[in-house]
Amino acid sequence: MSPPPDQSNLDSGTGHSEGLFAKIEAQATEQGARDERLGTGRNLDSILRIPVLMQVVLGSATMPVSNLMKLGRGAIVPLDHRVGEPVDVVVNGRVIARGEVVVVEDDNSRFGVSLTEIVGSTAAEPNG
Repeated sequence: MSPPPDQSNLDSGTGHSEGLFAKIEAQATEQGARDERLGTGRNLDSILRIPVLMQVVLGSATMPVSNLMKLGRGAIVPLDHRVGEPVDVVVNGRVIARGEVVVVEDDNSRFGVSLTEIVGSTAAEPNG
């Protein structure tokens, strides 16, 4: 048989150890701190204010430096996308959506993008 528990650590009214309560409280405090770091509760507002760089990519081109050096005013660089194909919406270097280029109604001198597809993360993509 095991020896009786040390009565000096027991709470007189309930029979529970004060050390056990302290351990549970410490775990709860640690979990609360972890939740704040993950953006729950009051920290969410500060995360939502973080600026990100959003770009709309019409297309790209690859060429040798020698051809790049020959470019001048009025030169046309053909891109890999065709007219009417969706453009990529990139946030901080990652494609998050695709869409169509449109003229902004309020200001006919500006372009915008109408989202047609939201790109989900793939299983092979790292989470970092």
